[in-house]
Amino acid sequence: MAHPSPVALCFDFRSSQVQLISVFQAISSYLLTYRFGFPVVIRFGPTIRRIDPSAEIGFGGNFRRAHRFLLSKLNQIKPAPRRVNSHRYRPLLQFALRSPAAQAEEVEPGEPALVRVFTDDSLHALSAHFHALRSTIGGPPSLASNTAGPHGYCFALSQIAAAGLLTMGLSTIFRRKRDAEGSDAGDHSSAATSTDYTEASTPESVPKTVPVTEKTVDDLENSEKVPTDTLLEEEDPEVAALPLEVRQLASLTDDPTLLTITFRYYVLSVIFVIPGAFLSMMSHFRTTEAPYSIFFVQIACHYAGHFLARVLPAWEVRVPFTRWSFNLNPGPWSIKEHVLVTLTAASGATYNLGYTPIAMAELYYGERVNPAVAIFFMFAIVWIGYAFAALARQVLLYDPMFVWPQALMQTTLFETFRKQDVSSPLARRQMKVFFFCLLGMTLWQFMPEYVFPFTSSLAFLCWVAPHNYVANFIGSGIGGMGFLNLSLDWSNINWNGSSILLTPWWTQVVLFAAFVFNCWVLIPAAKWGNLGSYKFGLMSNSLLTANGTTYPTLDVLTPDYQLNQTAYAEYGPMYMGLQNVWATFFDYAKVTAAVTWILTFGFSQIRTNFMKLVRSRGKKSQTAGQSINHQYHDRLNVIQRNYKEIPLWWFVALFMAGFIALIVTLACGYLWIPIWTLFVALASAAALVVPFGFLYAISNYQLAVGSFNELVYGYMVETPAGAGHRHPCGPSVYGSIAGDAWYRAQYMLQDQKIGHYMHIPPRTVFFSQVFGTILGIPINYAVIRWVLSTKGDYLSGKKTDPLGQWSGQSLKSSNTLGVQYAVLGPSKLFQETEMKPLPYAFLLGAVLPPMLYVAHRTLPRWLRIDLWNITIFFSGLSVFYGNLSTGYTSAFIGGYVVMYWAYRYRFEVWKRYSYMVAAAFDAGFNLNMLLIFLCFGSGKQISMPSWWGNNADSVERCFALD
Repeated sequence: MAHPSPVALCFDFRSSQVQLISVFQAISSYLLTYRFGFPVVIRFGPTIRRIDPSAEIGFGGNFRRAHRFLLSKLNQIKPAPRRVNSHRYRPLLQFALRSPAAQAEEVEPGEPALVRVFTDDSLHALSAHFHALRSTIGGPPSLASNTAGPHGYCFALSQIAAAGLLTMGLSTIFRRKRDAEGSDAGDHSSAATSTDYTEASTPESVPKTVPVTEKTVDDLENSEKVPTDTLLEEEDPEVAALPLEVRQLASLTDDPTLLTITFRYYVLSVIFVIPGAFLSMMSHFRTTEAPYSIFFVQIACHYAGHFLARVLPAWEVRVPFTRWSFNLNPGPWSIKEHVLVTLTAASGATYNLGYTPIAMAELYYGERVNPAVAIFFMFAIVWIGYAFAALARQVLLYDPMFVWPQALMQTTLFETFRKQDVSSPLARRQMKVFFFCLLGMTLWQFMPEYVFPFTSSLAFLCWVAPHNYVANFIGSGIGGMGFLNLSLDWSNINWNGSSILLTPWWTQVVLFAAFVFNCWVLIPAAKWGNLGSYKFGLMSNSLLTANGTTYPTLDVLTPDYQLNQTAYAEYGPMYMGLQNVWATFFDYAKVTAAVTWILTFGFSQIRTNFMKLVRSRGKKSQTAGQSINHQYHDRLNVIQRNYKEIPLWWFVALFMAGFIALIVTLACGYLWIPIWTLFVALASAAALVVPFGFLYAISNYQLAVGSFNELVYGYMVETPAGAGHRHPCGPSVYGSIAGDAWYRAQYMLQDQKIGHYMHIPPRTVFFSQVFGTILGIPINYAVIRWVLSTKGDYLSGKKTDPLGQWSGQSLKSSNTLGVQYAVLGPSKLFQETEMKPLPYAFLLGAVLPPMLYVAHRTLPRWLRIDLWNITIFFSGLSVFYGNLSTGYTSAFIGGYVVMYWAYRYRFEVWKRYSYMVAAAFDAGFNLNMLLIFLCFGSGKQISMPSWWGNNADSVERCFALD
């Protein structure tokens, strides 16, 4: 007997469990009432998967078993809040039918076509038939025992209304499918899906009768089951366990035979890492930067790899005096080689945070660090950070719920290149969009960055009253509050380094709320109200004297770098502008908030993942001795089981190499900090790797280091044990060790997540990352030596740079922090009235997340207090200081369109192009910055002539501001 082709019913519930109960009950009743003579596969949406990820079952024709299963699921759903908006909570019903011919350009070969039967709009139209039932409150009698108490079951659509909707839609689908199978029994799936199912979206197309087959329920009970190989890929529990965007964008198949580490890999790694390390390091000494985008590497490497695969001879080369040999061109260029070259560049083609104390000591204090000490220091801080990734990778890397949006964006671009190689029509169209957007952004950025700076800050209030000071201050985005201010400059819109096309909508809402509170509440309160008594330098980030002038920090130092009490008494205490004060306050608060947030809101998930790690290493576990991938059952982890996991001792060896280098260096009297502070730095960094990485993985928002490390060091050297270590370079050394530890750990985890998405062997990914540092760090140090030898006088201020490019602004800021925290010390710094509340920030950050967690557990869930991440809010307040307030409103509007509206209502378009456009915009912006640097700033600086759009007094045309 031939098995009829199955119908897959996809129920995707976007919001709450409320609809699950009524619709499941309706399905159960429907399956018992209306009997059809072909198998049905039930797919549950993401809400039920949170309860049971394995809830993907092909019932065949056994409707009674389906009914029992659905009823059993009702008991696993927690009660929902009583008050429900019926318009918001409507189910979205989809029916997935395999169709080799449907939408050939839209669907990859072998993938099922998704035909949307009911959309939110069509349900809205149909709801007119059930307006009397929509507000029905209550539940089915079988659930009466569960409805006691303040949180009972509440249905936005009653089970009768839901059953009616399902009956009309299902009967249409089933009737057409049976008719098609009767007319062409040889091709069930093609006939079924070639029908235009969009008719079922309108009330006119809904039949009034339901076809009933000859079979009885007992006949169906005894019928044969559907073979498992007929299930669609979307019905696979391994696929269903992945987040929606991951299973839509990442490849779910792997070819373990693809090449990884080859001669071409080494050649391209050297080609891309060396110039990247040079440009990235050099940019930190200049006013204008020469960015080296990883997207440039990702794009150029694709074509360079194919070029080498065509031109290199396939010669077998034997390594002299060994048995080893390699092939110059072992086969076609593979996507895995492409990924590994990019990861190597991401690791090596960057700057090194250790340059700060090395350059500061030579420029400002005449102390040249021994080259061997400098190089070992630069290697040590990077390798310790990579080693610290082991603390979080078992928790944050393998769990599919940690998406790492930045990694997924790069994965999307890799996948598009891969599909382009196999002539995918969709991939070709995506690449056209990518290159058009890249070219458009590259050309457009010449306008706000060089030709037409007026577009960088559109201050509408300044246009209305260009000479009114109050209107100018409120509306200006450069020196004002930025109210009703828009920007067309991508660098301002993408202000926090996290693309609005990637960052989840809830994160963007929290960040915009922080901006509003900062600029539209606190700033006017400080300027025109009674918030603070020090009125100078409101939006300045410099240290100031009592009369508002810049504090001469170097003049209060003795030759042995101690505080000159006489000079300090002459100049008086140091002050900070009020905005800098509260930015510092929230900078401190975010650190403790990150820890307590994960201990409350994230504790359950972290504990679950940690227990999986314990089980994988336990002696009595069934998976003992196996990799952590065996504890997760999604498709990506199943694929990665084919590859050997990175041994823990590799991370330990990396840590010991860096740790021993630092211990020996400090013991020999180099680098200005006590040895015991090294242990504090490592301990504090280790404690923050998981909380900071957790936040970055779910929100695409990376917490900035800020001045927390310098503060800790300042307190330590004020103790008797820290006496004699008040060198201004000390805080930079300590901050480089502690800060780079969690930065590098996060970057390593993000790149390993790319390897996870692209099915790269973990050991190979690890090698590529370490190899990148071996290539890049010596280049970083060579650049430091070249800059200090040829441009040192400009950087130190002894000579004036005629081009105005070699300013060393970041070094000056670091030196100010060094004097502030090491020489002056926190005790003197916090003695002024405005500064005294700063230490209490740590207490606020520690207690506020638990309070929000209690509110989340007690108040209605629709408030979504779990999304109001106070750590991100504090960070949004801390990173904004200075006088730039433009771009925030534009980012909020753009984020709403892309990450809210398009994601919810145009998901098919969003999944195809959002990540591609994000990559194109970032790559185009970086390419534009590089072109501007090469054309107008690398040699003699060429300024744009003044004209209406580049006014010399104010590019915003806010002429009343100072």
